[in-house]
Amino acid sequence: MNFTKAEFIRSAADPKDFLRDGLPQMAFAGRSNVGKSSVINRLASRRNLAYVGATPGKTAQINYFKVDGKAWLVDLPGYGYAKVSRSEKERWSRLMEQYFMDEGDILTVGVLIVDARHKPTADDVIMHNWFRESGCPEIVAANKLDKLKAREVEPNLALIRQTLEMADDEPLVPFSAEKGTGREQLIALLEAACGK
Repeated sequence: MNFTKAEFIRSAADPKDFLRDGLPQMAFAGRSNVGKSSVINRLASRRNLAYVGATPGKTAQINYFKVDGKAWLVDLPGYGYAKVSRSEKERWSRLMEQYFMDEGDILTVGVLIVDARHKPTADDVIMHNWFRESGCPEIVAANKLDKLKAREVEPNLALIRQTLEMADDEPLVPFSAEKGTGREQLIALLEAACGK
């Protein structure tokens, strides 16, 4: 599956706009300031496929990108940081809950992006549990690896595994959207999940 052949198709601000065409769906989730858009852009080898905002939390809708005509990359709204009104946060929350309720059975794989430098937040744990409860396999990508010293990497990854209660065989990909570290590993996992 060629991730450089990714194109934006549409945004869904309402459950009636969710796409259900039988193609595999890879849902990407992460905190507003974790670099989710940068990870997506790195996968696609593009600077501006997904919107990278100076203000975190601008992805207020569910965005669908078609990858190589074979699968959907679904960019879920960022959570936990954005300086937006309570009513807007509640709208996002309802949209996400509806997505997981409605789409749980058609989700192929979830990608949870966490910050390699920090212990996952309570919001990260909630999102992780949503993926688990939907029954779809999950890949955790620990972004911002380039910001860590070499000796910090293993202990930080161990803390992420422990906090999210991940089994040893559940994939945790050390990732750097900045440098491209982990790109090939993440793509291989996504292709395996989608059977491509």
